[in-house]
Amino acid sequence: MNAGDSEGQSGVAEAESGSRPRLLDQVRARMRRLGLSLRTEEAYVGWIRRFILDSGRRHPDTMGAREVEAFLSRLASHGQVAASTQNQALSAILFLYREVLGVQLPWMDNIRRAKRPERLPVVLSRAEVRRVISRLHGLPHLVCSLLYGSGLRLLEALRLRMHDVDLGRCEMIVKHGKGGKDRRTMLPASLVEPLAQQQVRVAEQHAVDLRLGVGRVQLPGALARKYSGASRELRWQFLFPSPRISRDPRSGDRGRHHLHECSVQRALKQAVEHCGVDKHATCHTLRHSFATHLLEDGYDIRTVQELLGHSDVATTQIYTHVLGRGANAVRSPLDGTERG
Repeated sequence: MNAGDSEGQSGVAEAESGSRPRLLDQVRARMRRLGLSLRTEEAYVGWIRRFILDSGRRHPDTMGAREVEAFLSRLASHGQVAASTQNQALSAILFLYREVLGVQLPWMDNIRRAKRPERLPVVLSRAEVRRVISRLHGLPHLVCSLLYGSGLRLLEALRLRMHDVDLGRCEMIVKHGKGGKDRRTMLPASLVEPLAQQQVRVAEQHAVDLRLGVGRVQLPGALARKYSGASRELRWQFLFPSPRISRDPRSGDRGRHHLHECSVQRALKQAVEHCGVDKHATCHTLRHSFATHLLEDGYDIRTVQELLGHSDVATTQIYTHVLGRGANAVRSPLDGTERG
C-alpha cells in the first residue's frame, strides 16, 4: 500500500468514527444483504470513499445537496467524466444516504442526473460480422458468436451457467440481466454443436477441479447458504470458465470464476483490426448488429425488444424505423450470415 492509499483510508476512517461498524463496511454489508453484485459493490464503495475525501473528509451526515452537486460538478469540469459515470457516482451517494444512513431528505429528489448524449449505435454488415468472427478462435469465437447470434450483452454471456442453456429446445435463460431481470431468448441452431462440445470440456475440467479440491463456484444470492453443496455441482458451473483458479473475495473459497471480459474484448479488437473493418466495433456492436439485422429481416420490433430485454420499446426503436411485420418464429441472424 502506498502513502496515498494510507492517507486516503485514514481520512475515510475519520468519517467513520464512533462505536458502530466503519461506514464503508456498513455499505458493503447492506449491498450484500440486498444481493447486489460484487462489481456494483466495488464501484459504489469507490465512489463513496472518493466523495468523502473530496469533501474534506467530512462525515456524510454533515453534508447535503450542496456538497453532492459540487462533487458531481467537479467530476464533470475537472475529471471530464462521461454522463454515465456521473450518474453512477450519484447512484452510489444516494445509496449511501437512503440505504445505509437511512436518511430521506427532500433534496435527494431535486438532484438532476446528467443527460446522456443520444448517439446512433455502430452496426456491422452481415459480411463484416462474418469476417470479424472468422478471425476469432477458442472461447472468444464462441462467446462473440453468441453475442451476435442471440443479442446478449457480454457479461450476460459470460455469466451463463451450464443449466441455463437448453440445447434440445435451442433456447437459454439469461438470469440477472440489466436491471436484475431474467429473460428467455433463442439459441442459434448453428451453435448447438459447439456449445455441446464446450459443455463436455467444462464437465471434464470440473471433474479435475473436484479431485484437486477447488471445484467450488460462486453462487448468486443466498443459494450458497441454502444449498451447501450446490457450489460443487456441475450444473452451477460457468459455461465459459476462467482458465485460472481464483479465490472468491467474499467467501474465500477457491474455484473457477467465469472468463474475464477483457480477454474477449481484446480478442475482438484484434480481429476487427486484422480484417480491415473501419468501424469502432466492440462486443456491444455485435448486439446492435443482431437487433438491426432482425429488423431488416422483417421481425416485429416488440419481438426484438423482448429478445434484447429492453424495458421500453423506445430503446429498441433506435436501431431502425422499420415496424410492424410480426413473425411466428425467430431465426437467429447468425444462421443466415451466408446471405451477407
